[in-house]
Amino acid sequence: MNWKTFYALLARDGHVARRNLVFSLLQNLLQPMLLTFVFGRILTTSGMMNQGYKNVLLPGIIGTSMVMSGVWAVAMPLIAEFQFTREIEDRLLAPIDIGWLAVEKVIGGMIQALVAGFVVIPSAWLVMGSGVNITFHQPIAFLVICFLVALFAAAGGLTLGCAIGQAQVGLMFSLVIAPMIMFGCAYYPWAALRNFPGLQYAVLINPLVYASEGLRGSLVPGVPHIPIYAVIGALVAINGILLVVGMKRFYAKAIG
Repeated sequence: MNWKTFYALLARDGHVARRNLVFSLLQNLLQPMLLTFVFGRILTTSGMMNQGYKNVLLPGIIGTSMVMSGVWAVAMPLIAEFQFTREIEDRLLAPIDIGWLAVEKVIGGMIQALVAGFVVIPSAWLVMGSGVNITFHQPIAFLVICFLVALFAAAGGLTLGCAIGQAQVGLMFSLVIAPMIMFGCAYYPWAALRNFPGLQYAVLINPLVYASEGLRGSLVPGVPHIPIYAVIGALVAINGILLVVGMKRFYAKAIG
């Protein structure tokens, strides 16, 4: 392992991210702010939804923002570098093992996912106004879940970025990202699906369910949620699978 080279690659990606900081903030904040304003402010203030819905919505918005940011930060550059700019060829010449190039991509994606989540928390809180009763009484559980969600987002981005062609980006969002968000318990707790027993258990294959429920359990423990220990176990297993698959695909494309 050449730590100097690894740090240089990570610093280079950090420099690119800083240059695109304004665009990244707009990309990460626009959709969450619109959702929180419409569902968490307009509908609750008008009485069409209960004020308590804000506490259900905010953790889901945080999880969705982290996942979208991490997936986008890793998948889109990989798709371009492997198939369009061929920039990956320059990185493969670096004095470092191929596998560590993938690890660097994952760490960079994790950082961006964590930043997106931590930026959304105060922003969405302010947009929703009064009635948000999130608590940080379980800081260790909250930080562990944030770390696991960020790792899932980056590892998922690595897998998708190495599996999808440039012409299939639209399909990725239509067939993978959109259903994952809609059935990821971001806008409702998992317990709300009890009247749809088949669907309630089918959505458990969706990693975003555990991200939303884990953040809900650590921030708003009074809202029904999947037990945190089950969330952590599921995210660890999912992350392990995605990392193995993503690393294998990265290696195959790099030497192919």
